[in-house]
This record gives sequence, C-alpha cells and structure tokens, in this order.
Amino acid sequence: MDPIVLAAGTALVTAMASDAWQSARDGAVALWRRARPEQAEVVEAELTEVREQVLRARGEGDADTEQALTGSWQVRLQQLLRTDPSLAGELRRVLDEVLTPALQPADQDRIGSLVMKATASGHGSVYQSGRDQTIHER
Repeated sequence: MDPIVLAAGTALVTAMASDAWQSARDGAVALWRRARPEQAEVVEAELTEVREQVLRARGEGDADTEQALTGSWQVRLQQLLRTDPSLAGELRRVLDEVLTPALQPADQDRIGSLVMKATASGHGSVYQSGRDQTIHER
C-alpha cells in the first residue's frame, strides 16, 4: 500500500478522536468531492459514524477496533488513488495541512511515512526497521 495512504488513513482516524475532527472530516470529504462528487455526502456521513466508533473504542480501550477502522480507511483511500492517481498530491496536502496539524504532537510523530527498499544478492542479508530492531546471528 502507498505510504502516503497509510499515513493519511492513520491520521484521519486518529484525528477523529481530537477536537479538530471536523477539519479532518472536511479535508477527507474534499478529496471525494474532487474524485467522486456523487459519493461525498455518503462519505461525510460515514466519517461521522466512524468517529462515534473510534470514540467508543477509545473509551473502552479497544485498540483492535480502532486499528480495524484505520485499515478500512486506508483501503478506501488507496482505492480512491487507484481511480484517480492525480489525487496523490492533494492527499499529501490534506495530510500535511489538515490531518497532521489536527493531531497531538505524540500522534504526529507516529503518523510519518517511511519508505525503505533494499536488495540483497548472493549470500547477502538485508535488515530493515522503522524502529527498534534486534538481530542475533550465529
């Protein structure tokens, strides 16, 4: 999945539990208005419903539900970009200017996107990590 989609989906769902969720919702709806205007109102209503689910999950300490909702919106954003790849720049703008600023600093650090590529040949090994990694070789 595209790293920008992963970051935007995570930021969108995380922002739903913040005081700035309306601007996050408006930014997401603007993407749909551009790509699929006939679906914008439905998406807006769905975002409101998902916000209630996120708030309930947070209140109950249900991280699995929040993670599932995040995955669902990541898939939807990925499908939107597949339909119209030119939206990638707009999605990046919404992420940088709307979604990320709506988050608490700790959540902002968690949202960043990371792209790693590596190639090993012969008897080579590749170890990559976006955070902590421990390797024990014999």
